[in-house]
Amino acid sequence: MKLITDFRNSEISRRLIKKIEEESSSESGYTIMEVCGTHTVSIFKYGIRSVLPENVSLISGPGCPVCVTSQGEIDAIFQIVKNNNVSLLTFGDLMKVPGSSGENLINLRSEGKDIRVMLSPLDAVKTAAREPDREFVFVGIGFETTAPAIASAVLEAKNMGLNNFSILPYCKTMPEVLGYLLDDPKLDINGFLCPGHVSVVTGKNIYQPLAQKGKAAVITGFEPLDILSSILQIIRQVNSGDYCVYNNYSRVVSDNGNRKAVQIMDTVFEPCSAVWRGLGELEDSGLGLKEEFSLFNSLEKFNVRVPQVSEKKGCRCGDVLKGHIKPNLCPLFSLQCNPENPVGPCMVSSEGACSAYYKFN
Repeated sequence: MKLITDFRNSEISRRLIKKIEEESSSESGYTIMEVCGTHTVSIFKYGIRSVLPENVSLISGPGCPVCVTSQGEIDAIFQIVKNNNVSLLTFGDLMKVPGSSGENLINLRSEGKDIRVMLSPLDAVKTAAREPDREFVFVGIGFETTAPAIASAVLEAKNMGLNNFSILPYCKTMPEVLGYLLDDPKLDINGFLCPGHVSVVTGKNIYQPLAQKGKAAVITGFEPLDILSSILQIIRQVNSGDYCVYNNYSRVVSDNGNRKAVQIMDTVFEPCSAVWRGLGELEDSGLGLKEEFSLFNSLEKFNVRVPQVSEKKGCRCGDVLKGHIKPNLCPLFSLQCNPENPVGPCMVSSEGACSAYYKFN
């Protein structure tokens, strides 16, 4: 507990805010992207935007795994559930994400489909093992943070000889989307608050291209002092022009990451192209199951292809994820799209930028 309270110390926070005010030149603007959805929520929760100088701006990025899942991938889930006698296992954030027809998994469950919320991929394996006469499909959504646990679930299912368990391989990886952001001429930012959770697994080297292209990159945690000190670090990099990857979360993130987790991930998955909501198809940005694990691929098991589907008319989740707009600039925000009636996933997920803007504003 003391470790947490130390990172919420109000006196140190005030000193950091004063340093940010002093070192952020009044003649320059600083735009910083928080890539991770958990950072977005923390920034709102602790009122960090409200204490920053006017010329220091934070904008959200594509760091919510549910939000970046493409509409086609969502629709493929519905295809499998509707057309097969299966039990769907999923994380809770996905339950209210609408398919193209407007219905969601809560609707399907009310119609009698067996849809269960899981807390971990290994819980999904245990569920399948307890009920060998039923067919189970687990929705494998996540970044490098979650992918090792999903890979472990596949290995466990293989070791147990389960033939009634498979996954939808929807995991995505961070370096490729960061590369997309760097190449986006519409995105004018000075630096990134790099995701702490992903960095625990990957380490810091995946962010080197950011510094090489003249962007500040600071790996940070989720407490107020983590975020404020990281913003100050970014301002200092911008002022000096000396860009680097700075690990400001070293109590959790090592430079080389978690090699065992990476090894497990690499054992089961291989890079593949993936379609990101609002961003399109990015080469090698997804994690597909290797051939020896193809029996655990739900798409192959049920002969389902992920369709190419346009996003809903008027929904600007894609522009939010690319950092082109803040959520409240979407014409549907808080009107047709709200937590009770979400049009896009950014309003659904607990880590979604639109959800955070709605909840905390």
